[in-house]
Amino acid sequence: MPLGPPKQRAVLALLASRAGEVVGVDNIVDALWDGDIPQTATNGVHTYVAGLRRALEPGRSRREAGAILTSVSGGYCLRMDPEQVDATLFTRRHARARRSRIGGSPDEAVRWYEEALALWRGDAYSGVPGPFAAVERTRLRDLRLTAVEEWAADMLDAGRHAEAVTELSAAVGEEPLREKLRWLLMLTLYRSGRQAHALAVYTETRQLLNRELGIEPGAELRSLHQQILAGHPRLRREGEAAAAPRPVRRHSGGAPDLSRPVQLPPQARGFVGRSAELARFEELLDDERCVYGASTPIAVVDGPAGVGKTAFVLELAHRLLDRFPDGQLYVDLCGTGRQGRPLTASDALEQLLVSLGVERSRMPADMAGRTTLYRSLLHGRRMLVVLDEALGADQLRPLIPRGSSCVLATGRQRFSGLAARDGAHVLTMGPLADHDAASLLTSLCGGRLRGQEAAAVRLVRLCGGLPLALRIAAEELSANPAVPLSAIVERFAAACAERESPRKREAALIRLVEWESGTGREAPAPAQMEMADVRTVVLR
Repeated sequence: MPLGPPKQRAVLALLASRAGEVVGVDNIVDALWDGDIPQTATNGVHTYVAGLRRALEPGRSRREAGAILTSVSGGYCLRMDPEQVDATLFTRRHARARRSRIGGSPDEAVRWYEEALALWRGDAYSGVPGPFAAVERTRLRDLRLTAVEEWAADMLDAGRHAEAVTELSAAVGEEPLREKLRWLLMLTLYRSGRQAHALAVYTETRQLLNRELGIEPGAELRSLHQQILAGHPRLRREGEAAAAPRPVRRHSGGAPDLSRPVQLPPQARGFVGRSAELARFEELLDDERCVYGASTPIAVVDGPAGVGKTAFVLELAHRLLDRFPDGQLYVDLCGTGRQGRPLTASDALEQLLVSLGVERSRMPADMAGRTTLYRSLLHGRRMLVVLDEALGADQLRPLIPRGSSCVLATGRQRFSGLAARDGAHVLTMGPLADHDAASLLTSLCGGRLRGQEAAAVRLVRLCGGLPLALRIAAEELSANPAVPLSAIVERFAAACAERESPRKREAALIRLVEWESGTGREAPAPAQMEMADVRTVVLR
């Protein structure tokens, strides 16, 4: 049926993707407009909804409440079963195919893959404008190609080589830089008795990667090429050869393979609390990784300075290590400006590419080239990417790979746009609960608060539950064993009672943050800090 102008179709696309759920007007505005949002955006949404109601329920009078598209508490809901949405059906059938693979039922898995892929009719969200549609279009396209790869691997395992050639050839034409598709096509052609065609695919791949990205094919493609040239018997052992290629961990000379970086900083000493948040994020990221597979789970933690964002993300990252065996990348984006200017997205991409083994002499000069190369290198790999102290969503977006990696990020600003447009899970970090704050303080101060519950409670309240303030207080206690505990507590209380200008508080806070993270060049020792410095953290 005719659904009206493009943005009206975009409203329906968003509501259909969340069938049965209420979608707020603000979220619809974010989904439709990228960049400058016009003042008439909210009125525009109401107009588009009215147009959709006329299209979906042509017999309804203006006075009757809509039965399909309803207004609910500041938003709209499309009243329909999610099973009526083809994208939902595709992801569920894809998930069933994967479960069948794990359960050892390859024939059943192939059937579910074919039912999932048969739902497609061209590109998803074709002709639908807006940032939400653009992200979903890319996510679903990537997920479909992943399903093609998994289906082809099962077809190889079943000895049905010739049947897979046509589908793989079409997928390679659609996504020519996707090396895993080309790996499968080469092996499929070779097993179908078309050795020359398999070698021609490798030659074409090598020329394309050199021309477009200035790189050579990956280790898996090079290895398969050599095995085909040598007529390696392993290629004829279908069960073993059909398995997806595993990353090479070491080069032939024994040197570490830089394509598997291990860059996570250590966890914070004495980390306590945040158990519910850690468990929730673990579950969310695992669910998204298992259900979608091809989409990149994103978790962003925001909050004020000193609240423990980086410590939380590193704790979460270390818990997730076993899910991402291909390595970890870490970049400090310097969004606070305490180490000079914040990194641009292009600077951060250069740092990431160097970490992945790209020589600076072969580094693309423009950001688009760097982004393409970065996403190509991470495609099909399970990599954990930690981006600390982000300045904003625009700085983060080019650093988010496509596929089975995971991104964890921190920043002081609220990243609501990243949630609406990129599907990020956002947590705003608050102070520690009193009992967790007391545990942190007691564990870090070298036993000085043992049996001193009243003093510990008072210090916790003076520090406002902020982990950075608590760590500084613990250092003060440990560094001054000869000073009576009551005297130190009173100094803290007196410092909190003083008043200073906001600018001075901010400058002192930055100095303390630099000292705590080990980046400050002239930060004083904890015992020599003025109590006014501690107060800046408390008031922040």
